[in-house]
Amino acid sequence: MDFDLLKFNLKITCETDFDDCKTRIKEVPGGFELFLTAGKSLPMQLRLNWPCRFAGGTMVFGDAWERSYGDLQFLPIGEKRCLPWYFIASIGGESLCMGVKTQPNAFVSFLCETPGITAIVDCKNGGGGVCLNGREIKLCTFVLKRYSEEDLFRVQCDFCKALCDTPPLPVSHKIYGFNNWYYAYGKSSAKQILSDAKLLAALTQGLENAPYQVVDDGWEINTQCGPWVPNERYPDMGQLAAQIKELGLRPGIWVRFLDNKDSTITKDMRIKRENAYVKLDPTTESVQQLIAADLEKIKAWGYQLVKHDFSTKDLFGDYGKDLTDSITNIAHWHFHDTGKTNAQIVLDFYRLIKENSGDMLIIGCNIISHLCAGLVHVNRTGDDTSGKDWLRTKTMGINTLAFRLAQNDSFYMVDADCVGICENRIVWGKNKQWLDLLANSNTAFFISCTDEIDAAVKQDIKNAFLTFQQNHTTRPASLLQGKTPGTWLTDGKLKSYNWQ
Repeated sequence: MDFDLLKFNLKITCETDFDDCKTRIKEVPGGFELFLTAGKSLPMQLRLNWPCRFAGGTMVFGDAWERSYGDLQFLPIGEKRCLPWYFIASIGGESLCMGVKTQPNAFVSFLCETPGITAIVDCKNGGGGVCLNGREIKLCTFVLKRYSEEDLFRVQCDFCKALCDTPPLPVSHKIYGFNNWYYAYGKSSAKQILSDAKLLAALTQGLENAPYQVVDDGWEINTQCGPWVPNERYPDMGQLAAQIKELGLRPGIWVRFLDNKDSTITKDMRIKRENAYVKLDPTTESVQQLIAADLEKIKAWGYQLVKHDFSTKDLFGDYGKDLTDSITNIAHWHFHDTGKTNAQIVLDFYRLIKENSGDMLIIGCNIISHLCAGLVHVNRTGDDTSGKDWLRTKTMGINTLAFRLAQNDSFYMVDADCVGICENRIVWGKNKQWLDLLANSNTAFFISCTDEIDAAVKQDIKNAFLTFQQNHTTRPASLLQGKTPGTWLTDGKLKSYNWQ
């Protein structure tokens, strides 16, 4: 199947209350751009349909809206599922790939079924239509490629590069270190962070590239929300950052910008959903100023990494795993600025953080993959691993590393999440394999542990940090090994892991 066939068989329908919506297609090399104009209409979705037939036995893969949730894999054609951003349909060494370029102005997903292909282009504002008032907007750029290649990982890598015109934000050093979440789970203190930092300094002594000591959730006065002032266990955030630096480390901090209980926040700064004023609305100038001020405070304290979290849930009411092609499961609500699509609003929010972060490294968690490309340094591409439950680490961490590794250095740097070590709850023989895989992956590499771990585990971590500096490469040997591939290629040599 070639591009011309898909282009000329195209049928476009629009979900709207009026008939004044017009679409326009502009052909570009390798695909086409899709434009939309509307007058009084408040369009919500476009559907692009291509009738075509896929051979029996075709295997299909799609991406995730934000993080993946241990569910990525190639499945047989006919499995009806939402395929966000792009898909790969493959049989007998032949693959058809279709997707949209990163930083689009709409949320785009695909249905890839035996009768044909459907692209669902969601241009809503909140849970209702967007008010264009006669303006034309470019919604997205479609890309189509065919491959004669048995290795589906190579196909995915090449296609991801084709989807991203904006290069990842430059990083001059490898990103690794400690993050305290997966042993502390919010019950932490400055004293404990300093103890962790001393252990990290000892385990990385002699390495030229300084690691990060990240203070995750638990330092703020309210649980998982602002105002972003420290609680009694963290008497001085600036002093803590300085003490981490004195140990030769880089301090980092976690924050959730769109949930804030500050008494000065008024209703008009919040999103109104289901007759309740909920999270902060980033389309209001006052919220934008508040986020910029929070970032100035964090920079003034001396932190060199900011990890922002929860924004997809805060904006749309659900995590990515619960968002189908409708993006939000709540109808009849809007952002303060009704003239922008949800995708434009998310893009503006990420740009606001980037523009006000200065030289800080930006890690995003629970952020929209295709929209954050080129706007964050690192993206947490999978749901949480665990310091207590090996099955969760296996399900979430290994799956996202295998199936989203192709986005590493194409969209952003991938972060498949931590090696969590909490009270020896996970047999070290299992976690050690996860440690080894991450150490060879050239992705972000973080560990959660305290100084109470065994001497042998400390030595394993020290060796892994040294390995990480040596620029090894690893990748799944095949993407058809199920959800958690056990066979990988490290520097071109087969390596097997026992995840069971």
